[in-house]
Amino acid sequence: MRATLMAVRNRRWLGSLVVSVALLAAGCAREKAATKDLGAEIDDVAATLIQQPLLHSTSIGVVYRGKEFIRHRGDMETGKPGLPTDATLYEIGSLSKTLAGTLMANAVLEHKVSLDDDVRQYLQGDYPNLQYEGEPIRVRHLLSHTSGLPNMLPERANTVLADFTDHRTPGELHAIYGHYGKSDFFKDLHAVEIGQAPGKDYAYSSAGTELTAHILETVYKRDYASLLRGYLGDSAAMTGLRLTLGDDEALRLAVGYHSDNPVPTTPMPQLPWGASGNVKATVPEMVKYLRFQLANGPVVEESHRPLVKFDSEFSIGYFWNIVAGDQLKGMYYAHHGGVPRSQCYIYIVPKYDLGIFVITNQSGDQTARAMQTAIDTLVEKIAEREAAAGAEAY
Repeated sequence: MRATLMAVRNRRWLGSLVVSVALLAAGCAREKAATKDLGAEIDDVAATLIQQPLLHSTSIGVVYRGKEFIRHRGDMETGKPGLPTDATLYEIGSLSKTLAGTLMANAVLEHKVSLDDDVRQYLQGDYPNLQYEGEPIRVRHLLSHTSGLPNMLPERANTVLADFTDHRTPGELHAIYGHYGKSDFFKDLHAVEIGQAPGKDYAYSSAGTELTAHILETVYKRDYASLLRGYLGDSAAMTGLRLTLGDDEALRLAVGYHSDNPVPTTPMPQLPWGASGNVKATVPEMVKYLRFQLANGPVVEESHRPLVKFDSEFSIGYFWNIVAGDQLKGMYYAHHGGVPRSQCYIYIVPKYDLGIFVITNQSGDQTARAMQTAIDTLVEKIAEREAAAGAEAY
């Protein structure tokens, strides 16, 4: 949930090391083509990942030039042998935002919404606070995390998340959101103060994603959950996405661990709309999402369009982090997801027609770094294969 875990741009320090290693590996690959099966290499990466402290298990989904790979490693629960499976439901946390971005990209292409709409035209009542010196919060500001809205509403949730690894955090979040609904959100939205002109600076906001879901509900006159299932079911065959779980489905939800607490923790509490962090999915469902992203149809292309360019290497699309200037990956699209019992990453790397989804059932301050190292390793291995294939063709 924390912005510090979400910003891909803050991970650039690995870039030069990754490139150097990959180029050396690619040179060796030109002399000898890779012989190990890619699925086995992905399994090796998964096995290495769960050797990191506190990590119990991981699942990895990869789509590479049309081929799919899914690997599961480790034991879901300490002391109880049991791999995650293709039927395991995971909480994908803030990766949910990219799904909301996809729905909004579709709404824009259907002329249901304009990126420059004042968000207040979709709200009942007066919100004179949702502007700064006459410049309102617009839809594009929600999608690019430049609205000036706080990360979470109510504001006290941000105080809890500031000490994310504290063992009390999951329980305190449940206390806050146990009876927090849409009417409470709008009440708190009235009290927000915007401290500078929207569109200027990046400030990660889950509250902005929740407001995005409300706008979608307003223009389509359908609840967000049905919009999500309907569009992605039709467009990506993702029929298994869930915001809430029935009793039978709850039995398939991955056990999860928060920080260094050895006792499994409770699932993420339900947010008013759930668009910012409540989606549950299996790995095969996320592989369908990878395929959908790599197909790069009109809606995906729109969702990947930079809405704000912060510098030559970092932009934001429809909630997507867009990173350029990486010698190994080329331009790529990424997002992190995290709740107190799970963390994940998604990477879309057009250079290699490659999509990667990695998830663990542990959420701590080093989890994101460990997953990113695993992703870098996978991309290096793909680069080796590409170089070897090129050398053979030559």
